[in-house]
Amino acid sequence: QVHLVESGGGLVQAGGSLRLSCTPSGRTYRPYAMGWFRQAPGKDREFVGAINARGSTINYSDSVKGRFTISKDSAKNTVYLQMNSLKPEDTALYYCEVDIDQPWVAGVAGNDYDYWGLGTQVTVSS
Repeated sequence: QVHLVESGGGLVQAGGSLRLSCTPSGRTYRPYAMGWFRQAPGKDREFVGAINARGSTINYSDSVKGRFTISKDSAKNTVYLQMNSLKPEDTALYYCEVDIDQPWVAGVAGNDYDYWGLGTQVTVSS
């Protein structure tokens, strides 16, 4: 079992920045890929970005490419999602998810992942 805790969400004005963090615990002795997803009220869950276990492959959705950056601090066992130039349409509940079955792939689909956290709310005001 892997437990995930996201943090760093909040309320920010359009154009501002936030940094989300996700720290897995439990079976983290195994390598894992991590993805970030988001879900706005009334909408389907949407892929945001993902990083593989080595950090050698990072994928982003077109909607956040150039504005969001995923990074990994292996010493802290933490993955970050730096979000810059935020827009009101970025408002959503953001989840981190872990894939331990295919850790060398930065999957873009929700069903690539095995565990997910409760999410952290990001609200961008106009």
